[in-house]
Amino acid sequence: MGTDLKEKIGMEFDEYTFKVEAGKIKEFALAIGDLKEEYLKGEKVPPTFPTVIDFWGEGISTSVLLGLNMKKVLHGGMEYEYIGKMNPGDEMTVTGIVEDVYTKAAMNFVIIKKEYINQHGETVLISRSTTIERH
Repeated sequence: MGTDLKEKIGMEFDEYTFKVEAGKIKEFALAIGDLKEEYLKGEKVPPTFPTVIDFWGEGISTSVLLGLNMKKVLHGGMEYEYIGKMNPGDEMTVTGIVEDVYTKAAMNFVIIKKEYINQHGETVLISRSTTIERH
């Protein structure tokens, strides 16, 4: 790994907001095949719904911002730590930071931590995603 990528540790991403809408909850439930009535009616938020928030709210790809070779990028994993409850109608503000970067088995691993804060200023979720760049 070049020192350029290691220097990205601590890099903060632009903050963005996303309104948790019933229609998006339903679309997501249909896409993943989780047909619970409360999801289809948009009354409850599925646990992996923050994927939608990242996809629609983030704008430019974090891989692009980090200067990774998109032809060699893999999604290495995602974890969610719920601290509170995300509800339909919430206005989520998301902040992100490069938490760690390391090399293993001829691949670069980039760990991105995000915090999801509702309109009341409460952190309801912390996520960590792993992006892998093959050499």
